[in-house]
Amino acid sequence: MSRRRRSFMSEDLKNELAKDLGFYDTVQQEGWGGIKAKDAGNMVKRAIQLAEQAARKS
Repeated sequence: MSRRRRSFMSEDLKNELAKDLGFYDTVQQEGWGGIKAKDAGNMVKRAIQLAEQAARKS
């Protein structure tokens, strides 16, 4: 039985974060499965930082 995970981040946001963090080329060549766990963790950390900044502004 295959389960598809629901993504919390839009593809646009994930792509923007990958560009900012320097591993977008890997994503384009190998897909999201090709990135390192460390890069995925850094992407989540950055997304949280951006969400916290947005919450402070509003």
